[in-house]
Amino acid sequence: MLSDTIRVVLVHTTHAGNIGGVARAMKNMGLTRLTLVKPQGHPSPEAQWRAASALDVLAHAQVVDTVEAAITDAQFVVGASARERRIPWPVQDARHCGKRIVSHANAGEQVAILFGREDRGLLNEELQLCNLHCHIPSHESYPSLNLAMAVQIVAYEVRMALLGDSLPVEQDANWDTPFAKNVDMLRFYDHLEQTLIDIEFLDPEAPRQLMRRLRRLFNRVRLDEMELNILRGVLSEMQKRLTEKLRK
Repeated sequence: MLSDTIRVVLVHTTHAGNIGGVARAMKNMGLTRLTLVKPQGHPSPEAQWRAASALDVLAHAQVVDTVEAAITDAQFVVGASARERRIPWPVQDARHCGKRIVSHANAGEQVAILFGREDRGLLNEELQLCNLHCHIPSHESYPSLNLAMAVQIVAYEVRMALLGDSLPVEQDANWDTPFAKNVDMLRFYDHLEQTLIDIEFLDPEAPRQLMRRLRRLFNRVRLDEMELNILRGVLSEMQKRLTEKLRK
């Protein structure tokens, strides 16, 4: 499995609960290899509680003393970084990083994704061990991301890249009811316009852009035959009630 060649490395994690949150985020996206560099308070009940159904990821996590030991056999190393550096380094957003990660994993290479400390991320010397820096473009008003959130974002982009062309392009192909034909839509618009005139919502002498905007609305959502029949039924009932009211 490609996921066997991709590992997540947490460097000097200080909150045990974050380790559990990361394990859960990883398993959600099909990643199972977790390496911990000098974690504090691990193992812990909090990490197990936060991991939920990803206890197997925690149980098989590798614990090492240095970043170098965590990536000793890695052939492509990505470091998550939110800060700009004095010396420019190859950097991409999480989406492009996900594609690069999968590309190297597809080639049979061992890939490591590094995430740093909760308070200050990866150090410069740790980032210098990386082939690529991954930046998550969060909003400038609050750029700080929880560790598990950051892992979830990158893991999601890796998952999307792994799925590739297997994802459905559009839902229309599996729709449960045929979409309405143009001739039936034209009849609906005539019916709708007449009903709006009957209830005095639309003035035929000063229609402005009402019908054009309503056409644009319904064309945008693409009604199927059943939905169209429901709307025609509503219009017919409105006209029926209006006729009954006028007879009284």
